[in-house]
Amino acid sequence: MRALIPVAGEGTRLQPHTHTHPKPLLNVAGKPIISHIMDIILYAGVDDIVFITGYLGEKLERYLRKSYDIPMTFIKQEERLGIAHAVYMAKEHIRGEPVFIVLGDTIFDADVKSVFEGAKNALGVREVKNPSRFGIVVVENGRVVELTEKPEKPRSNLAIAGLYNIVETDLLLDSIEMLIKKGIRTKGEYQITDALQEMVNRGSHIETFFLEGWYDCGNAQSMLNTNRSLLDRNGSFILGRLNETVIIDPVAIADGSVIERSIIGPFVTVGGGTVIRDSRIRDAVIGREAELDNVILEQSLVGHNATLTGRFVRLNVGDSSELEIG
Repeated sequence: MRALIPVAGEGTRLQPHTHTHPKPLLNVAGKPIISHIMDIILYAGVDDIVFITGYLGEKLERYLRKSYDIPMTFIKQEERLGIAHAVYMAKEHIRGEPVFIVLGDTIFDADVKSVFEGAKNALGVREVKNPSRFGIVVVENGRVVELTEKPEKPRSNLAIAGLYNIVETDLLLDSIEMLIKKGIRTKGEYQITDALQEMVNRGSHIETFFLEGWYDCGNAQSMLNTNRSLLDRNGSFILGRLNETVIIDPVAIADGSVIERSIIGPFVTVGGGTVIRDSRIRDAVIGREAELDNVILEQSLVGHNATLTGRFVRLNVGDSSELEIG
């Protein structure tokens, strides 16, 4: 089974962290966002992946090639013209066979293997309270009849969750090509929702499948929420060295980290090579090779190679920063 993963976005709402790292490489609950996705789809049977890259794509490619031994193709999207445009860039690699499209910042829980075995066009969906923020589907008799991108007056609360199992790949590509040739854009971009609506208009049968979990990583607060949810679901793993330290589960502490005379948790992720001394940290994500001394942190993101010294704060600190808090 082949997958297509668009990962070209700049992640501006997660700056300063995305100044130096592509959003899919940001850590949450012990590993990069993209690794959460990879682990799920590889387990389900994906054995070949096409990535549509852009911003800091070289860093992402290096990480993926080092971490996963499967066939991978990387295509650079020079202009950010929307998800449908990203899919169309991969046309020579996906035409004529089923493809599973998953957005590169979508961490999810779903029985993807059963979706593959069903061999049907199917969209992952989730009920939401604020449907005007999402692409929305209307379903009648088990069949998608309408798709709208961020409607002002939504007719449904079923949000498209960024997972698309497509068996009529050629029809999808033809529909996207029609959008591009006619210059049909919604909110300035070529939307996959519009392409899927064109498929429906041409008689395509598209179903839905429900996600058991859907975890947003769009901004700092949602990253912390996702970190909490995933750690609460998965439980703790501790690979670093602890000395006179109290752990309050759940936490994820990577190999090579050293924590001394501190209280860590709950809901803390610590990257590899990080050193923490004389600190109290809860509800936080700490990057790799950071150094924290005598700090009290909560609801904070700390980037790789950052150095913090001080007292109680709430922070969103990017890579290679040095802060002394008096």
